[in-house]
This record gives sequence, C-alpha cells and structure tokens, in this order.
Amino acid sequence: MGRNIPVLLVGIGGYGENYVKELLLEKKRDDFELAGVVDPYPEKSRLIGEIKKRNIPIYSTLDEFYECSNADYVCISSPIQYHCEQIIKVLNNSGSVLCEKPLTATVQEGRKIQKALQDTGQIVSIGYQWSFSKAIQSLKKDIIAGELGKPLRFRTMVVWPRGYSYYNRNDWAGRIKDSDGRWILDSVAGNATAHYIHNMFYITGEIIEKSSWPQIIQAELYRANDIENYDTAAARIFTDNGVELLYLATHASDEWVNPRFLYEFEKADVFFDQDKDCRIIARFKDGREKNYGNPYADPFEKIWITMDAVRGKCTYLCGVEAALPHVVCVNGLQEAAGIVNFPEEIIKTGKDKEWNDTVVCVEDIVDVFLDCYDKWKLPSELKAEWANSFGEISLTGYDYFPSKQK
Repeated sequence: MGRNIPVLLVGIGGYGENYVKELLLEKKRDDFELAGVVDPYPEKSRLIGEIKKRNIPIYSTLDEFYECSNADYVCISSPIQYHCEQIIKVLNNSGSVLCEKPLTATVQEGRKIQKALQDTGQIVSIGYQWSFSKAIQSLKKDIIAGELGKPLRFRTMVVWPRGYSYYNRNDWAGRIKDSDGRWILDSVAGNATAHYIHNMFYITGEIIEKSSWPQIIQAELYRANDIENYDTAAARIFTDNGVELLYLATHASDEWVNPRFLYEFEKADVFFDQDKDCRIIARFKDGREKNYGNPYADPFEKIWITMDAVRGKCTYLCGVEAALPHVVCVNGLQEAAGIVNFPEEIIKTGKDKEWNDTVVCVEDIVDVFLDCYDKWKLPSELKAEWANSFGEISLTGYDYFPSKQK
C-alpha cells in the first residue's frame, strides 16, 4: 500500500460541513490524512470543535496554507465566485481537486481552468454526486452502448421551496455579482437544482467523461423573492447532438415537488420521481423493464472515486469537460431572457414545513409547472397570465459571459 494522501478542505461551513463529517468523523478509509482546513471564518462551522480537538491546522487562505504545507488532494466547498481562482491555485501547487458544483460562474473561467489542467496534468472533479453514482453510471454506459437507442427529448422538473433563511444565510445567495464585482450568477438553475440540468447534458455525452453541449436555448426567468437574480426558470434547450431538453424549476412555492424526469429514447423511456421512489426505471418498447437504482444512494462516493483517481486507480467520471456545459447553459439563460417580476397580486407568504422557514410563494406555480411538464411546454406557450416569451439564442461557439462585453 502506498503512502497516505494529504488532503486539504477549503470551506468547512455550510455544505463544507459534509466533507468534514465524511473525511474526519466517519473516515471510511485510512489511506489519507487531513493536512488542514482553509476557511476565513472557521468559527462559524458547527464542527470547528471536532477539528480543533484533533489538532488539525486551520488556515485563513490557501496562500497561508501553501506557505508552510502542501496537499495532493483538495476538496473545495467555497462560494461560487472563488472556484476558478482556488482551483487554479491548487493546480499550480501540484494538487488535484474535487470542487463542489457549479464548476464556475462563467464560461471564460471554465476555459481558464481547462488551460491550467493542460499545463499541470492534475485532476479536477466537480461534485455532481449523481454523476458518481452507480445508477447514473450504469444508465450512461447503456446509452453509450446503444441499448436504449437514440436520445430524443428529456424533461425535468423541481419545485424546492427556499425562504428567508436560505437567501440570508450568506452575502451571495441570489446575487449576480459580489461586492467586488466577481460574477456569481447564483440562482435556482445555477446552484440548487444544477444537478438536474447537468444530468441531462451528462448522460447524453458521447463518452463517460464528457457531456453534450447546449446549442440553442429559449428561456423564461422570473422572480418573486427580493433578490438580484431569478428564483424561477423555464427553458427549452437543444443540445449539439439534437436532444430537446425541457427544464422547469422554482424556489417560489410552499409546496414541494422533488426532482422528477422523463427521458425519451428510441427504444425506451426512462423515469424518475423522487416523490414516489428513488429508482431510475427504464421501460423498453419491447416490454422489458430495467431498474438502474437510486442515484442518491451514496452522495459522497465522489470523494473516494476522485481520491482513487488521484492515486491513478480509476477515471474521475465528472471533470471540467463534463461540467462546463452546465455553466454555458446558465450563462445562456441569463443572456436569453430578462428577469420578469411576478405580479404582486399573485405573490403571497407561506410556510415551508420541512425547513420551518418563511417562504415567498407564487399562486398556482406548481399547477402551471405540472401542466408545462405534462405537455412539454413553457409557461408562455400555455398562456400563463404572468408569463413572458423571449426569443431563442444560439450558444454555438459561446466562450464569454456576457457576450456583449467580449
């Protein structure tokens, strides 16, 4: 057995606490050692006591860490606007990375990371946990092998209430830029439900490590909350391999509709509905049925798969090539449509029982989205009273956000 891999955690609050639990408290493996944690506000982490108890070094910045130490493997759970800078810094210090989604805020940042990867030969994984699951990997392998036939059209819907606490948990939630002018583009599509847009691109990629690319996009963006960016999105996207994607998602509700999708292929339809069960099921035209399993089964398998990739034992499944199409899509959404405020008369205040939080809701938004989902339509196409239609834009050759400032 080789030496233990030194691992660094960047960001130990919020979602980063999950990495602390997995690597420090549960520690399923003994082939690594935690070399330190980086966080400018470590005392805000609920697990800071566990870190201190184990005498793990705490640093305010990556630069401070690299002045006295190094790590082969760095897990980044920092705000979106820091992903590009931090990933490249790790690569330039001979480290490999697992970074939480999304890859970056903008396509040009993603291209910078691609260049740094080419220059350094290191690894960058992006933490879309479905992409590391046995369920999605099995499905994608069957798609690549032609078992389901040509992909035709996909639809995905998510209604996840997010209220006052969510939008006030930090200084960047719902923001387009931060106070220093860095792009964030935090939104329902760019962050909370990013997994489910990404998955449509990912499983239609020609090889395991790649995704298909958005080529044409038609978008409708709406806002009910008092935020800078949008909290509701509806989009029709055509990929570079001819698949039509329908995406519907909102935070502006006190009702939950957990992720559901239907992926239509020539030989089969693939279903998932988290509110019924968590299995991905393919129903073939010849009467067969295949259960691919639960894509949520092990959400932190991404940590261990990437660690094995750092050791040279396997491929890392979801890297920059696979994650960048989602960034292009989110950039395209912002360019394709203006943000429309919902009419005040249909906005109300409700209670999200799951999070015990006050939420801003749009009347009948769930019914409208369910109708759109069933009919493969955008809200404007079903003449929803609040809907606005915008034209489609091409994303062929898209390499800078916003394109008008290139």
